[in-house]
Amino acid sequence: MITVRVGLGHDTHRLVEGRPLLLGGVLVAHARGLSGHSDGDIVLHALTDALLGAAGLGDIGDAYPDSDPKWKDADSRLFLRETLARLDGADWRVVNLDVIIFAQEPKLGPIKADIRDNLARLLGLDAGAVNVKAKTGEHVGHIGRAEAMACQVVALIERIQP
Repeated sequence: MITVRVGLGHDTHRLVEGRPLLLGGVLVAHARGLSGHSDGDIVLHALTDALLGAAGLGDIGDAYPDSDPKWKDADSRLFLRETLARLDGADWRVVNLDVIIFAQEPKLGPIKADIRDNLARLLGLDAGAVNVKAKTGEHVGHIGRAEAMACQVVALIERIQP
């Protein structure tokens, strides 16, 4: 029987005026936030996607489609909570994750630990089981021109033994 699985999640959103910037459930001081049907939190979206994929439960678009008005302006922590409940119901738990946030601005170095700690709290993990990295776009492409931000997450889950 398979006892561990890996999932990869990705999300990208445009930066726009008039929205708060949320990353991993942390409010980040910045002039622009991320567009999206929900709150646009690319970190929680990529994490949710990675967990769903690891458990073989489809993807975030299947589970929480942007065509459903129920999810309009939704707090992305809800997606994560519901996904964790689905994993628990299928006897899976999160072991660790590695997160990369791609953003030209704002500089994320000073808040990576806050994002890591919040993700660990949301997942019920020790902070040492969560790693958060930040990369710029080196002024290339939509990330480098500060038009958008993206996130990738790799998550490891393990089967809970009764």
